[in-house]
Amino acid sequence: MEYPIEGSCQCGQLTYKLHEAPQRVQACHCTECQKLATSPFSVTAVVASEAIEFEGELREWSRFADSGNRNIAKFCPDCGNRVYHYNPDDSATIKLKLKPVNMSDDSIFEPTIHIWASEKQSWYQIPEGVKVFDKQP
Repeated sequence: MEYPIEGSCQCGQLTYKLHEAPQRVQACHCTECQKLATSPFSVTAVVASEAIEFEGELREWSRFADSGNRNIAKFCPDCGNRVYHYNPDDSATIKLKLKPVNMSDDSIFEPTIHIWASEKQSWYQIPEGVKVFDKQP
C-alpha cells in the first residue's frame, strides 16, 4: 500500500489524506452504527490524529456513548456524510468512517475486529478468524 491514501465525502467538498496505516479496523454492530451506516454495521479505521489531514468544511454533532464518553461526529455540511468521530478526552486518535471506493487495493480496510456483536443483525455471519466482542472492548 502506498501512502498517502486519499478520500472524500460523497460530494467531494471535504477531502482527506491518510499518511500511514490504521492502528486497527473494526466493524461495529451497535444499533447506533447500524443507523449511521444504514447497513448491519459500520466500518471504522482507528488512526493517529497526526497521520491524517483534512481539507474543507466540517460540522459537528455529539452524543454520549454507553461508556459515558462524549462521542463527537464530524460531517460534511453539504452532503451530510459522516467523516470521523472522536472523543475530546482522547486527542491521540480519531475514528475514520470508511468509504473505501475506487481503490486499487482496499484490503487495508478489512475489519479484523467486530465489536458490539451482542446487537448484530441475526442474519449476518461474522467471518471466521477475527476477534469478536459482545460490547466495546
